[in-house]
Amino acid sequence: MIELEKEGGLWTLTINRPEKANSLTREMLLRLAEIAEEAASAKVLILTGRGKVFSAGADLDEARAGLATDPVWERLSGALAALPALTIAALNGTLAGGAFGMALACDLRVSVPGAKFFYPVMKLGFLPQPSDPVRLAALVGPARAKLILMAGRKIESAEALAMGLIDRVSDDPLAEARILAADALGAEPAHIAGIKKLVG
Repeated sequence: MIELEKEGGLWTLTINRPEKANSLTREMLLRLAEIAEEAASAKVLILTGRGKVFSAGADLDEARAGLATDPVWERLSGALAALPALTIAALNGTLAGGAFGMALACDLRVSVPGAKFFYPVMKLGFLPQPSDPVRLAALVGPARAKLILMAGRKIESAEALAMGLIDRVSDDPLAEARILAADALGAEPAHIAGIKKLVG
């Protein structure tokens, strides 16, 4: 359910569970985290999904059994954020719940038109993973982060672009991500890591 394709310095990770809206089990999250931790040799890592939804977040059955608050979410987002490579979330559709952390931890986010972004922790009674509100507020500001996390606002791609939650809207986010990756793929890994460190 997690596919990995390597083309030289470009690694593409695909969540492939479209029949379940790409909802994530603990096994899938562990696999994603393991790959992210092993991707130090990549120049660019693209994260995407199959079907019309990027990810609905935690698998409902496993969420009820404790997955919603499992530290594996933080492990995954931390591994993505720590990569010296350029990381791009190519969002093929709606992004919800804990899956937000993966996209927030990436350097760039590209979305299809009409995708929705929401993180219904207030309604569900869970706290978000610790790093997610910090990264969200860094992108959109504290008030808009509260709009999403506390007021339960669903943000569509056009509004997400305007507020800085995503960086591009494209009918083919994976193709757009590959375009954005071109300069980094032509650079030395130390150069990529150096610029990323300077930006912070």
